[in-house]
Amino acid sequence: MDHLAPFSSFTDDPFDKPPCRGCSSYLAEPYVKCAECGPPPFLLCLQCFTRGFEYKKHQSDHTYEIMTSNFPVLDPTWTAQEEMALLEAVMDCGFGNWQDVANQMSTKSKEECEKHYMKHFINNPLFASTLLNLKQAEESRHVDSAVPFYPSEDLPRPTFDSLLSRDMAGYMPARADFIEEFDNYAEWDLRDIDFVEDDSELLHALKIAVVDIYHSRLKERQRRKKIIRDHGLINLRKFQLLERRYPKEVQDLYERMRRFARILGPTEHDKVIESHALEFELRREIKRLQEYRRAGITSFCSARTYERLKKTREEERLKRTMLSEVLQYIQDSSACQHWLSRQADLDSGLSPTIQVTSNSGRRSAPPLNLTGLPGTEKLNEREKELCQVVRLVPGAYLEYKAALLNECGKQGGLRLAQARALIKIDVNKTRKIYDFLIREGHITKA
Repeated sequence: MDHLAPFSSFTDDPFDKPPCRGCSSYLAEPYVKCAECGPPPFLLCLQCFTRGFEYKKHQSDHTYEIMTSNFPVLDPTWTAQEEMALLEAVMDCGFGNWQDVANQMSTKSKEECEKHYMKHFINNPLFASTLLNLKQAEESRHVDSAVPFYPSEDLPRPTFDSLLSRDMAGYMPARADFIEEFDNYAEWDLRDIDFVEDDSELLHALKIAVVDIYHSRLKERQRRKKIIRDHGLINLRKFQLLERRYPKEVQDLYERMRRFARILGPTEHDKVIESHALEFELRREIKRLQEYRRAGITSFCSARTYERLKKTREEERLKRTMLSEVLQYIQDSSACQHWLSRQADLDSGLSPTIQVTSNSGRRSAPPLNLTGLPGTEKLNEREKELCQVVRLVPGAYLEYKAALLNECGKQGGLRLAQARALIKIDVNKTRKIYDFLIREGHITKA
């Protein structure tokens, strides 16, 4: 197997080239280099190579490379040997001395040397982009890629009357400052201070103390600005969108940890949140794998089948739950009729438009089962029926009844508003209890 490769560590001087290992003559391009022997490199001239020269470990069937510089690199009319000669001439003669460069090369004119060098070595966009990529790659080594948080160094400057400008109301992008500062009236304490020569020492010290207090307030103002800038809080909508990329559990943690952000700093705070988000994902994955292990699953192929069957079981369970809920309304003839109509629509292939609702438009709850509830034996049949419909336990009903009877005896009558103020339950239940006691003659209207 042969390869074509340059061998550029030697000049045009024949005595500066290595000798052939076969005939010991100085090599001239092209020549052959064994790809399996070395170091040092095992080099042969073309005559020795064609004779199948072998020496010690070198065999004639070894893979080899043809060493030559007679091929184009950047320009079809320039060989690699001429490219290197040009670079060497520019290094020897200096940039801009194109006549001397052309004289040293002896194969190209002054204009050709200048045009080729400027086109391929100065203005070549390929080299510029390569250097830029190398610089970016070097910079990326020093960046912690696990932290996706980037502070807003270049503050946003939204156009006038845009949605972002309305969200950032109170902030002046051109000045990178706020219309109203934190502790906005801190300067008021200095407006009447004037240092004069006849101030006593005590008064002078007092004025100095006021100035020191003002400086501390300015430091706090600056500290808050730095927190807003470092954490990207100026564009609050963008900050909220970044926060919503986390699951609900991590968002709750984010909210609880927000107060520590000013202590940790933006990068460290985001590292903490990211680490908790990763922990949450790992715990969820571990829980899923533990579920597979408990189910006796040992391969991911079986896990996919298990997930599909699990989804089917969940759908069947939901159907049974819906049926059990419908059956709870079986005592309500109206709700039962609605359900039967809905089932008939489903069986006929129509989309159901009738929902299981009561006459009031709200789903009616099943009557309360009073069996075994304390206080049931103290109720008559009509009171039991009221507790079942209102879904009120007998003990609570007896307490409410006693309170209403007591208040009615004191006032000589009772209004519905007074009953509602006396028992703090649903107003509809209170009305039903009040109407029932009026109907039964236990209380009278005021």
